[in-house]
Amino acid sequence: MQPLFLQGPSVTLRVILLVTISIIVMVADHRWQALETVRSAIESYVVYPLRYTINIPSRLIDWGDESLSSHQQLLDDRRKLQQQQLRAQVSLQKLSVLEKENDRLRKMLSAQPKVGELVLVAEILSIDMDPYKQQVILNKGDSSDVYIGQPIIDAWGIMGQVVHLGAYSSTALLISDPSHAIPVQVSRSGLRSTAFGTGNSQLLELRYIPHNADIEVGDEINTSGLGGRFPPNYPVGRIISIERPAGESFATILAEPVAHLDRSREVLLVWRKLSVKKAKNSKDADVASGKKK
Repeated sequence: MQPLFLQGPSVTLRVILLVTISIIVMVADHRWQALETVRSAIESYVVYPLRYTINIPSRLIDWGDESLSSHQQLLDDRRKLQQQQLRAQVSLQKLSVLEKENDRLRKMLSAQPKVGELVLVAEILSIDMDPYKQQVILNKGDSSDVYIGQPIIDAWGIMGQVVHLGAYSSTALLISDPSHAIPVQVSRSGLRSTAFGTGNSQLLELRYIPHNADIEVGDEINTSGLGGRFPPNYPVGRIISIERPAGESFATILAEPVAHLDRSREVLLVWRKLSVKKAKNSKDADVASGKKK
């Protein structure tokens, strides 16, 4: 007689097999980025539609509130004015930094005026302020010519840079993330340093600065432009604490970011002319390689 129920592999054997496969997949993805294409596809065609669907109720509520209003034109004008105000505030903050730079370096009085960068308004879809991973999701992606390493700013200063790209969305790492570092310069003295994230959205740390360095509480720090990723002369933070412990080679210096990392709803994606040119050349090269194939 044949048994009614067939005995399969034991539960323990199944668990061991699944754990082994999981470890192999994680190691392959970490060392060779084997699943980057799969991750991008999931982000673009699964996660983004799901995130968009989750936001539908709030969008419907906003639409209902607006439809009940008899001043639809005023609402449209208000939205346009908010975007114009955001652009104007960014322009004013850069002009203020340039004025301080001209006061410190008189040779800049005869220099040619700097040309502003290209910008695009993006909306923050979600935010992750975990102490070990501080990121935001934006509603602009590869379809809007966003690129990896692109700086993002709000109306007050630098917020971070794009680290992951999908077709219709992107992930940006905030300057407060523990793994993030940005080259900066003290506006008053010209001292160069690097600001590291601490996992706290209200604190940055300036490391490897000697005790006798010309830096004071209240000094403003801006992007230095070194490294070619962040445009120069954008506000980053303000020095709030300086400690010079005896027996240590370097001072302990903390700064407060000027950008509203945990409050901004809209940000600006910044294109420098060099970045735009590189992106265009990269796309042309991709098209050319596609034709050859």
